[in-house]
Amino acid sequence: MNEKSLKILEFGKIKEEIKKYTVTSAGKDLIDELKPYDNIYEAREHLEETKEALRLLVTKGAPPFEGVYDIREGISRAEKGSSLMPGQLLKIAAMLRSARRFKEYISHKEEEEAFRVIEDICEGIVPLKKLEDEIFLAIEGEDEISDRASSTLYNLRRSLKDKNASVRDKVNSLIRSYSEYLQDNLYTMRGDRYVLPVKAEHKGAVQGLVHDQSSSGATLYIEPMSLVNLNNEIKELMLKEKAEIERILAELSAKVHDNKTAVRNNSNIIWELDFIFAKGKYASASNCNAPTINDEGIIDIIEAKHPLIDRKIAVPMSMYLGREFTSLVITGPNTGGKTVTLKTVGLLHIMALSGLMIPAREHSTVSFFKEVFADIGDEQSIEQSLSTFSSHMTNIVNIIEKADEKSLILFDELGAGTDPTEGAALAVSILEHLRKRECRIVATTHYSELKAYALKTEEVENASVEFDVETLRPTYRLLIGIPGKSNAFEISRRLGLPDFIISDAKESIASEALKFEDLIQSLQDKSIKAENYAREAEVLKLEAAKLKGKYEEKLYSLNNVREKAIIEAQREAKSILREAKEDADKIIKDMRELEKMGYSSDARQMLEEERRKLKEKLEKAEEKANKVKEDNGEELKDVKEGQEVFLPSLNQKVIVLSKPDNKGEVQVQAGIMKISVKLKDLRASKGASKEEKKIAKREAKLNLRSVPSSVDLRGMDSMEAVYTADKYLDDAYMGGLAEVSIIHGKGTGVLRNAINDMLKRHSHVKRYRLGEYGEGGTGVTVVELK
Repeated sequence: MNEKSLKILEFGKIKEEIKKYTVTSAGKDLIDELKPYDNIYEAREHLEETKEALRLLVTKGAPPFEGVYDIREGISRAEKGSSLMPGQLLKIAAMLRSARRFKEYISHKEEEEAFRVIEDICEGIVPLKKLEDEIFLAIEGEDEISDRASSTLYNLRRSLKDKNASVRDKVNSLIRSYSEYLQDNLYTMRGDRYVLPVKAEHKGAVQGLVHDQSSSGATLYIEPMSLVNLNNEIKELMLKEKAEIERILAELSAKVHDNKTAVRNNSNIIWELDFIFAKGKYASASNCNAPTINDEGIIDIIEAKHPLIDRKIAVPMSMYLGREFTSLVITGPNTGGKTVTLKTVGLLHIMALSGLMIPAREHSTVSFFKEVFADIGDEQSIEQSLSTFSSHMTNIVNIIEKADEKSLILFDELGAGTDPTEGAALAVSILEHLRKRECRIVATTHYSELKAYALKTEEVENASVEFDVETLRPTYRLLIGIPGKSNAFEISRRLGLPDFIISDAKESIASEALKFEDLIQSLQDKSIKAENYAREAEVLKLEAAKLKGKYEEKLYSLNNVREKAIIEAQREAKSILREAKEDADKIIKDMRELEKMGYSSDARQMLEEERRKLKEKLEKAEEKANKVKEDNGEELKDVKEGQEVFLPSLNQKVIVLSKPDNKGEVQVQAGIMKISVKLKDLRASKGASKEEKKIAKREAKLNLRSVPSSVDLRGMDSMEAVYTADKYLDDAYMGGLAEVSIIHGKGTGVLRNAINDMLKRHSHVKRYRLGEYGEGGTGVTVVELK
């Protein structure tokens, strides 16, 4: 698509807005490259991915981009075999973690909604959990390597810690010995070596190496000879520590290099997902919907707002084109919104064809165009010595050369800037030529000749921007099918122009022209109402169809549940009767055995009578069970609107909405459903029956697996970190650990403070402290458990 139109329609400003929602600069670069796609399939697919991103944001919350940065430079260095810095490795691990978590983020149960396009994108992610864990285990911060990175490093740091303790003891002893020669009774460091601050006049009293002096020269910093060997040993250990760190970084960098294809692929997918979710976040913030894209040249935009105008003040605009007519000529007063209408139509098409959702109502339709041409605004060029008319005509010549049936053309004030008669004639000729090419055209004008052209030409329609003569203000509403009335006489009268001047002006205009203007006014009034009713009816029809389908599905489901309940009740009743019959038969059998033992005839007669009664009762119970007729309360003779009654067939209370009709049926509200039932099927409302509720027992399942001695919270926000640390402390306590480490990194200290606040109140914590040298320093909190 031509860059000129993208610039005129301010698509660049939309991209700048979307950039605000990205996480990485790589995502911003993808937005910079965004432009309308070359075919309708790509446009629909990228629009679908934006819809899916918005649905995921709504249903699953923020995507797992925590700790993700632009690491293209680090990956590039790793691919060349270079050794990476700790911060670069840490960011690569964060990216790998984000990619792995995306697999979990988009996962769903079989019966749940799928996310086809984003799932296909995430299919290419290769989880590298082992590499990710190795980096997080070895590196604690931007410039800090963990003691756990290797056993050699752990031993070196432990030796270094012991050696430093020995030196400090030795130095403290020397301070006591040389206290009279020192400026202060404390030691200091110069170049990683322990030194004493000796007064200049006593420098001979302390044998050693001079490393530095104060700015005044009064103090010399001397390393006593007895410390030289110890300091040398510390220096040697520090060099070994540095070499081990370089080896660890080289080893981790080599592992990244070995997996360079997967790392590069995962990072590219994360950048693309960042780009996609930025589009989804923008759609959410701007209250956008996904339009339907067709390739038939049909446009039907419903209540759209220009995306760069404040939504609180922007007036919704509806516009359609492509079915009954292919060209639209918009007339109306200046500042009435004609140019905004043009820009809105053009910009929304560019957005939709670039895979973005648009700020318009649901069911809006845009068409796929290979080109959107726009001739809008004052393009007078001082450098080229071109007038406004010449500049516009140069642009129009270019449009005529390139436009075809797959083009949308937007003309603002076509033919303006020259003699009105010639300009109008040119405008009509240009529109007619492009119409014959089957282009889709929206043009604004002040020329009456173009109104007449639209009235008498097939596939061309008039439109106007509404103007309120009473308030002398435009309403910014677009009225299709009605040419704009100039309203010059009415506005002049409102502004105080004498009536005799207006009368003279009217006499100078042909009577046919005045009648034409009056006809326009009449048509405008009638069409506003008709258009509003038609569009509202269409929207309500679509919503009603959707609701109908939804409730039909619920009713079908309800009927299924009801039938199953009835069958189950019948089965249960028959089972109870069968057991009762078996018990009765056993009783009768026992009775006959007793008869044999010798009872009188009266006793036998009484037994026979009881047996007959028992048989009758069983038969009646069986009959009731088969009919499944239960006494659910008193039968009603009449009901009132709003009365609460009981409906046995649904086993719930309902509200009466209407009196019985001639068929004896009433309409009732059952939950969200309105249904018609027979009056005789209703019963007087009774107290709520006590339903037995099955209480799911919660079983405490102990996690008996081994619990690690530390937990890494870097890259998490405060809430997630506190939750993770709390759960980890519970596991560590159950696992019998006495002391654990919580790695939160140094950073700004926000995460550390949140963890410390949680530890103060935690029931398993005995005491806690910041890590010492070799334990991770202030980037780690060591917790002692009860």
